[in-house]
Amino acid sequence: MSRLLEPKPVKLFTGVIYSPESSINECIGRLRDGIGEIEYMSGDMPFDYTKYYEEEMGTGLRRIIITFRDLIKREEIAGIKIFTNKLEEVFSYGNKRTINIDPGYIAQEHLILATGKGYSHRPYLGKGVYADLTLVYAKDEFRTLEWTYPDYGSREMRGLFKKLRQEYMNQLKEVSKQ
Repeated sequence: MSRLLEPKPVKLFTGVIYSPESSINECIGRLRDGIGEIEYMSGDMPFDYTKYYEEEMGTGLRRIIITFRDLIKREEIAGIKIFTNKLEEVFSYGNKRTINIDPGYIAQEHLILATGKGYSHRPYLGKGVYADLTLVYAKDEFRTLEWTYPDYGSREMRGLFKKLRQEYMNQLKEVSKQ
């Protein structure tokens, strides 16, 4: 019989895609107010791996990755996804988003995105939210899967998430000392 143990807490992040006309700074402030202190924010990156969002959000889309200081329990991601969906609505005009917020978490073994879309590799978490196993960590690097989004599978993003994972691992060590 296996012993049922609580898993270690994880590092919450959001991938934010936004149009140049959006109120991105206000959105970042609302993320901080609703989720907690921001620990890291990437530089502004072009979002040009797909045209999927262009009809809704326009062209010239940008992306940032944000992590939050406090670690979370894995099951909290469903409520955070609900919060970020409501926040997307705040920054929508004429039923079109100007900001897309994808919350996820970094764990020791993988990177998970929260989504409202079910699929064969997305277990249901509850409240309309599914977990998308996006990257797995093996042999000292994040590795893609056949369904990994091209932007998350890029060398640059995997490198960024490897760095963020190392910071998370250091944070876990500090938490265990307390």
